[in-house]
Amino acid sequence: MTTVGGQVVLLTAIMAGAAAAGLAAQSLGTVVERVTLAVGWRTWPRPFGELAERRVGRRQRRWDAVREAYETLQLRERAPDPAHRPKPRERHLAARRCERISVERPERPTWSGDRLHAAAVRLDRDAHVNLLTIWPHLWLVLPEEVRGEISAARAALTRAAVLGGWALLYLPLVWWWWPAAPLGAMLMLMSARRLRTASDTYAVLLEASVRLHLTDLADKLRIEEQPIGPLLGGAVMRRLSSPAPTLEPIP
Repeated sequence: MTTVGGQVVLLTAIMAGAAAAGLAAQSLGTVVERVTLAVGWRTWPRPFGELAERRVGRRQRRWDAVREAYETLQLRERAPDPAHRPKPRERHLAARRCERISVERPERPTWSGDRLHAAAVRLDRDAHVNLLTIWPHLWLVLPEEVRGEISAARAALTRAAVLGGWALLYLPLVWWWWPAAPLGAMLMLMSARRLRTASDTYAVLLEASVRLHLTDLADKLRIEEQPIGPLLGGAVMRRLSSPAPTLEPIP
């Protein structure tokens, strides 16, 4: 196409193709994110639900075994004879092996999903608060800089998932162009590493913001000031929880 009109048509086609590819990558990125975080994995259709359940079981068994070894080392640290105590390096390695599986006991089929779930588990255990319930209310009282940090971490998580979407787009090209295989594999590896890092950062920020600003939310709710813990968390949850609807009497 040597004419101006032909070049314009070619350029328009290229731009339309790039836009379509970008939209496809974002759509696939949404799928990658949902699979990676595995929020509602128990409702996944067959056979994905069964495969996820088996993976959760395997991860739990691995975590239980490594955690037992770690707790055994902790008990040995109390031995009266220093010669019978384990080296600090052994305990640190055992803790690291446990964290590589999951920060808390696995409840989801993926590390990133369990990392976000661990934040909710810890807050429920330490402060008796439900993260899903209090988060919309807490978000409104968080300082602007804190919300900016959390939004940036969430955006990084989305970008990492979209990178995985681009990797999936390269799979069909392997049939016609073999270099698409190593390129797609490299993008998938980069996406997996970034998803792991981004989910860890996002979970840390979520948990930290609740621990640091739960008292601010309690103050907005006119709850008597007290240190963060089960008493404060329970009071906040009671104030935010909606009562169950009452049935009207049948005339």
